[in-house]
Amino acid sequence: MEIAVPGSVANLGGGFDTLAVAVQVYLRVRIVDVREDGGGKLTVARSTPAVSGENAVERAFAFLARQASGRVPSVRVEVESDIPMAAGLGSSAAAAVAGIRVFEQVNGPMSEAARLGAAAAIEGHADNAAAALFGGLTSVIESGESVYPQEPWRRKDPVALRWRWPEDLRLVVATPSVGLATSKARAALAATLPRIDAVFNLQRVLAFVHALQTGDYSHLREAVQDRWHQPARMPLVPQLEAVLALDDPEVLGAFLSGAGPSVALVARRDFGRIQQRLEEIYERAGSAVTVRTLAVHQSSQVMPAATASAHGRTV
Repeated sequence: MEIAVPGSVANLGGGFDTLAVAVQVYLRVRIVDVREDGGGKLTVARSTPAVSGENAVERAFAFLARQASGRVPSVRVEVESDIPMAAGLGSSAAAAVAGIRVFEQVNGPMSEAARLGAAAAIEGHADNAAAALFGGLTSVIESGESVYPQEPWRRKDPVALRWRWPEDLRLVVATPSVGLATSKARAALAATLPRIDAVFNLQRVLAFVHALQTGDYSHLREAVQDRWHQPARMPLVPQLEAVLALDDPEVLGAFLSGAGPSVALVARRDFGRIQQRLEEIYERAGSAVTVRTLAVHQSSQVMPAATASAHGRTV
């Protein structure tokens, strides 16, 4: 049995910790052995690229096995991922979802709410987890209230809302060779925001969703502007300022992908030329980068690992 889980681009400008879209770059897991020993352990027999220590696939399986009421088999898997790590493309969310999907294969199906709650608890970000689970464009609603007073760390499961992503839009994503830990990117953010900045983002994230649902892209460039996280992360992300300022008639919007350091452009044509323009920005700065044009992964189904992943060029 083989499972493929998509990567994701989160935030999409002003939708901080709220919006994400699944993209056609994948983490694949192949189940190579199942033992009905009640051990409830997943072992990664091989991982490409190699991951030191316990990875999110193992953590997710173990998280669910601890809560299971019956005996859970032990599983050996092989993992192969085209999603770059520490790059703002949802690699840890995809790995957590993959662990959940493997658990379902050997222990039985879970509800959508349970899958999302588990993925968010393991990965820490419900927005990436929702996109990896359900595909397409998603937004999330999270509650800070605990439904277990005796265990205040246990929260209500988040809820995912699904939105239309137009088939004609692609994301052209530049990923610098230097990674950025999410914890470091988070630490750069201010604890509070001025009201004027909060209103600025709320107006634009609604305009962004409206543009995608109606197909009217005339305000899309303005709709992905942000005052919550991108200005604070500018010093941490190579060439972010230059990419956000890229002036091209075919670029409909530009924003940081998740916590970065990947940066994404939205376009609907002329992808090869836009890739070249992105590459030139990094070349002039002497920065190594991989640029990919990614279609959106629309399906929420478990995918066969034979599905092709988009390949980018490295400069």
